[in-house]
Amino acid sequence: NPALSFSTQADGKTFEQLRQECLQKGKLFEDPDFPAVDDSLFYSQRVPVNFEWKRPGEICKDPKFITGGATRTDICQGQLGDCWLLAAIASLTLHEDTLKRVVPHDQGFDRGYAGIFHFKFWQHNKWLDVVVDDRLPCVRNNLVFVHSADQTEFWSALLEKAYAKLNGSYESLKGGSTMEAMEDFTGGVGEMYETKNPPSNLFLILKKAVERGSMLGCSIDITSSAESEAQTTTGLVKGHAYSITGVEEVNYRGAKVQLIRVRNPWGQVEWNGPWSDNSREWNTIDSSEKTRLLHNSLDDGEFWMEFGDFKANYDKIEICNLTADSLSDDVRKKWEVNLFEGNWIRGSTAGGCRNYIDTFWTNPQFKLRLDHPDDGDKLCSVIVALMQKNRRRLRKEGLDLETIGFAIYEAPDDQDHQGKDFFRYNASKARSRTYVNMREVSERFRMPPGNYLLVPTTFQPHHEADFLIRIFSENKAGAMYVHTNTHQCYIRQIDKAISARELQHVLNNVLSRRKEVKFDGLTLNTCHSIINLMDVDNTGMLEFEEFKVFWDKLKKWIMLFLSYDTDRSGRMSSYELRSALNAAGMQLNNKLLQLLGLRFADENFDIDFDDYLTCIVRLENMFRVFKALDTQKKGVISLNMMQVKRLFFY
Repeated sequence: NPALSFSTQADGKTFEQLRQECLQKGKLFEDPDFPAVDDSLFYSQRVPVNFEWKRPGEICKDPKFITGGATRTDICQGQLGDCWLLAAIASLTLHEDTLKRVVPHDQGFDRGYAGIFHFKFWQHNKWLDVVVDDRLPCVRNNLVFVHSADQTEFWSALLEKAYAKLNGSYESLKGGSTMEAMEDFTGGVGEMYETKNPPSNLFLILKKAVERGSMLGCSIDITSSAESEAQTTTGLVKGHAYSITGVEEVNYRGAKVQLIRVRNPWGQVEWNGPWSDNSREWNTIDSSEKTRLLHNSLDDGEFWMEFGDFKANYDKIEICNLTADSLSDDVRKKWEVNLFEGNWIRGSTAGGCRNYIDTFWTNPQFKLRLDHPDDGDKLCSVIVALMQKNRRRLRKEGLDLETIGFAIYEAPDDQDHQGKDFFRYNASKARSRTYVNMREVSERFRMPPGNYLLVPTTFQPHHEADFLIRIFSENKAGAMYVHTNTHQCYIRQIDKAISARELQHVLNNVLSRRKEVKFDGLTLNTCHSIINLMDVDNTGMLEFEEFKVFWDKLKKWIMLFLSYDTDRSGRMSSYELRSALNAAGMQLNNKLLQLLGLRFADENFDIDFDDYLTCIVRLENMFRVFKALDTQKKGVISLNMMQVKRLFFY
């Protein structure tokens, strides 16, 4: 719910609390979370010129937040490659209710001014209230980044600053997709269509999107920068963002004609072909139809086109579908949404795409049940949107967007996490068109009712990222994260502290049921090692919360074992152990690896799962000891071979 927005300030204070504090103290707000320093501008380079941070009152005499309504002319690009963001802001100005949510109008430079402003953005299923001070980067008293054509108006510059703060810096805004920002302004999910290669039901898709209050845009491609905003003989403008505002069918000479209404944000320059303002087509349709379509002949930038002409002249359509928290109460139908958060963890759940069959199955899996076809149809419409989280903010740490995608399989009746053989012998029923390094990959499908298994992945295995997956359906659908039932059952049974012997009983019961590993049973010593590793409060027992943490570790260790048991023997060779430990972030020298081979491998250099688990638990304990002894934080300590041997042999 956008009304329930969360403060992003480190101290947890809201915009109103901070503003009142400043007014009481008689001081203008200075944001400690996004200070007026070079690091807020750039992270990979030194600031190229001498920036000055100035408040609007220092730039002009009578600053205004918004003058005469927020319009596209308020958005002029500065010296930053964030045109994708500006195009989304321009689209935002066409949706008044959405604009008022993102840019609250309870602020300005008059009464109650305290040098503080706030804006609301959607991030990973939450609405965040982002507070900024109004110190803006300038050179020679001119704004460096986004500014308004009216040099006394500052809402767009402050909105850009808030979005830069949300993403870590101004530099983090370089390069992106307009749809990314449109989603952050609405909480919606984006789709893109090419009019020259459209789905057969494109008109119906657009009609339903308009009915749901979605944001729709379209554009004509350019082949060179010289064509940018060049006007065609039919009155259309190339390389220019238009809005789609209506989709209708009319009776014309005894037949149904599909029409689409398009708006030029300039407020002028219109299509002059069939069904344009004052064209002869309007003279032959029923007057009530004309009234229903609110047709007028003003040169207001809005016009109708026949759908075939539209597809012939425009190249791309963008749809930002709104979720159930749409502002418009009169929207007749909204999407049903299922939402999950998850992560790809190296050596555990980062299995990569289907090309990597040995690890693909370790990716997170989600069960989807489609029971109800679309109204008047036999198939179910579903949009799957996979979004990787926080990657723009992580750029300054050397991380960027992962290449992501997903596949959908017809699911078996059982609820268990499917193993390697399932994916080896079953083809996907649907999938993302391609793997791409964008924040979100979304795809629309029409599928028969039934049970399906959704597998989101990075392209390559062992690449880590957090993700959000949203499943939109026209009618209510069931969805769940697929756990291993046996594991969950045992977690629910542990409601008190357990001893090493009780832990041994639980683990042996669970692990002996796994057919894909060779397991002879854990020793009591190994269970003591597990308790030593997890026993935070030093009781000699595992409390419930400690057990839950261990259980998460155990699931990762199992996934790691199965990922590197490439021949599916249920055992791991000493060579495979080396790769598995590297994937788990445990880098060992040759002497230690030789020691592990001597201790845990049999005469064929194979390691059963129980020995593997004993090994990895003792290694975790060793690294914990290492950190404790490394008092000078140099990453180096001296352990003689006898001390190391004690960890593994006794």
